[in-house]
Amino acid sequence: MKSLNLARNVLTSLHIGSLLFGLYGLVILPRSPEFLANMPPEGMAIMEFGMAHGGAVYIVFGALAVGLWGAQILGMRQLLMFLVPSFLLSLASELLGTSTGFPFGAYSYTELLGPKILGLVPFVIPLSWFYMGLVSYMLARAIFGEARGVLGVVGPLLLGAWFLTAWDLVLDPAMAVADPKFWVWLETGPFFGMPLQNFAGWFGTGLLFMAVARGLWGTNPPVPTRAQLTFPLIIYVANIFFSAVMSIGAGLYIPVLMGLVLGLLPVVWAWWCGATNPEPQLTGGRAG
Repeated sequence: MKSLNLARNVLTSLHIGSLLFGLYGLVILPRSPEFLANMPPEGMAIMEFGMAHGGAVYIVFGALAVGLWGAQILGMRQLLMFLVPSFLLSLASELLGTSTGFPFGAYSYTELLGPKILGLVPFVIPLSWFYMGLVSYMLARAIFGEARGVLGVVGPLLLGAWFLTAWDLVLDPAMAVADPKFWVWLETGPFFGMPLQNFAGWFGTGLLFMAVARGLWGTNPPVPTRAQLTFPLIIYVANIFFSAVMSIGAGLYIPVLMGLVLGLLPVVWAWWCGATNPEPQLTGGRAG
């Protein structure tokens, strides 16, 4: 257990470190052209590597860290029941989106997130759906506690999909409007140049794979404790922070405000709703 905790902490540190490195290279460094001009060759090589691979690296570290956390509190079988649907269904949704414009609207990825599946979707994109989807669902699960019946099943699914979508309210302007762009929109819309359909697509995709995972589990996972939710809270906050700084760097303040009010504050409340006694802890052996 200690070795797993250590590995998870190392991966989390690398994930957050990669996010901070990306912010430095994408937001801070361009505002210091004299520093960039005097950078030694070794520094330039590091920056060039970061620009070429940093987007994919931070996602991989995040997925590995969340995967270890999920295996610890859910067990490997239940983790895979979430990982596989989230990966495959989000990939299918992204491939459909980049090919037809449904369900997100018409868009395409640039080369900044690495190699693409079928030349359309970077292979790391489904991993980001997985790790942010799992932390979003588990945080939402805490709010509904011991609720039974339809509310106990549907409530965490709807709120988890909303937490995931709230992250995108900040993420999309940061990635698609600010420079450099990680994806580009091929149609215009009212939300900083992107269609509102995008957010319906995000909510629907997240809700779909969370519902499939919940169906495979057959029962709700036990209510996580506040201590167990500290890790997903850190991951969510770190990713919101990265997107917020990118948006602010591009002069986009409204998406940041929306992400804070509609995503971050409810997520902190979800963390506070975590069980405080040790009895309901997820043991890693089963989902319910």
